[in-house]
Amino acid sequence: MSGFGVFEPDRHAAEQDERAGRRHDFRDGPVELRPRHLRAAVQSFGTQQQQHGLQEHPGIGAIGTGDLTVLAEVALTLAGELPWAAGDLDPLAISPGDALAFISSNAATLAEAVLAWHDLTRLLSASHVVTALTFVALGGSAEAYSARVHAARPHPGAVACAAALRRLLLTDDEAVEGRRIQDPFGLRAFPQVQSPALDAAAWVQRVLDIDINAAAENPLIDVETEQAYHHGQFSTAQVALAFDHLRAALHHVAELSTARLGDLVEPVLSGLSPFLSQGPAGSSGIMILEYVAHDALGTLRHAAAPVTLGTAVISRGLEDHASFSTHAVRSTVAATAAYRTVLACELLGAIRALRLSGLALPDTPLREAFRLAEGALPYLAEDHPLSTEIAQAERLLDRLAVL
Repeated sequence: MSGFGVFEPDRHAAEQDERAGRRHDFRDGPVELRPRHLRAAVQSFGTQQQQHGLQEHPGIGAIGTGDLTVLAEVALTLAGELPWAAGDLDPLAISPGDALAFISSNAATLAEAVLAWHDLTRLLSASHVVTALTFVALGGSAEAYSARVHAARPHPGAVACAAALRRLLLTDDEAVEGRRIQDPFGLRAFPQVQSPALDAAAWVQRVLDIDINAAAENPLIDVETEQAYHHGQFSTAQVALAFDHLRAALHHVAELSTARLGDLVEPVLSGLSPFLSQGPAGSSGIMILEYVAHDALGTLRHAAAPVTLGTAVISRGLEDHASFSTHAVRSTVAATAAYRTVLACELLGAIRALRLSGLALPDTPLREAFRLAEGALPYLAEDHPLSTEIAQAERLLDRLAVL
């Protein structure tokens, strides 16, 4: 058995998830692994996870047909040919027939996929809170979020988004009268644009629920019939396409966030000074946040490009399709990081506008969100560097997501 990978440090959580997933594969999946190897592998994974994990983690080598490089490195570590990060375990004797059972899995890709899905869905939840704060700052009309409106076109994500906004904005079922008959799209069409992202995230969850609990190793060893079935379950086209869809939907959501930030710095809409500035003439206020947000949006736009339009023909033509699910997941990680920055910029703008206007917030979880933001984000009236506040706002989003 040989293993090769271009190494880069991965998050400790991803490493633990991958190892947990591979333990699940060994323990519950019908793979062609001898019982003594099975016991040793599961025990070794459990022992090492409680310590410091594998010494290195392959970052390149998967194309959506199995995480061959990373799992080969794991097997070589178990065999004693590569060192553990700390301490030593008795090496496991591996015979040529064991190699396929060790590497026939997408555990590493699925581990990162679960983390990417978790991080992104949390940001989507936080975006309801941030949008609601902007809504109050701009004096929006809640008619657009009426249950009657969304019952007439009941896409699941839109219905859920509108319900979340009503919970944050209304203390009863009566819509609050806004400053305008029709708000900008950033407020008025938010449920319709958020809906595809929420629905895509739900699709990703369904795919991951199946894949992380699947016996997808090749071949399938059927205990009942005592037969080996060679198959193509290593293909992860479902994962790749689901994440491609999610990133495309996320780009639209992020575009609306930058649009709302633009609304916040416009006096006609906010009723405040241009760029929410204070101080002497020529003060720029939060003008730079628009540059930061659109820079991040540009990064997200590139990350949203579909990876499933390409393929690969390798192994002398026998392996003539690849989903590139690993790349879809990596692109989602990049898109999520960019969206976090976009949303943090909007949050800073909304909180500054609310501080300047002194508008009262409804007695809903939104009031707690504003309290958390006031405690976490310093208020400086004059122009000043905003990089520290952007980082603080990015961290705050996770707390807002659970309100």
